[in-house]
Amino acid sequence: MEILGIFKALSDETRLRILKLLEGGELCVCDIVAALDTSQPGASFHLCVLKEAGLIRDRKEGRWTHYRLEDSDMFRRFLLLSVMERAEGGVFEKDRVRLGVFLKGKEEGCKGLRPNEGR
Repeated sequence: MEILGIFKALSDETRLRILKLLEGGELCVCDIVAALDTSQPGASFHLCVLKEAGLIRDRKEGRWTHYRLEDSDMFRRFLLLSVMERAEGGVFEKDRVRLGVFLKGKEEGCKGLRPNEGR
């Protein structure tokens, strides 16, 4: 049943942390790995579960995959809004801080590249 997959996806803390990060906008897998301080295979597993549940969508850009919240289905949209509203503080705030530090470093690292050498 589709609804079971959705609730199963929402029942894991790591997946909630990923959703909370994506609440701020689209992120690359490397951004999520850095924010969660986890391995790429671990993050990819959780992203796959969220995608199969229809909670996120992805797009490819070269060798990178970017993820964002899926907002085309009204049920999932309201469910995510309700969950995200209650997922605050503690670990979620630490993830946001790590993400901010990583993105700042990533941006500064790209400043010295020539235009065709971008990410």
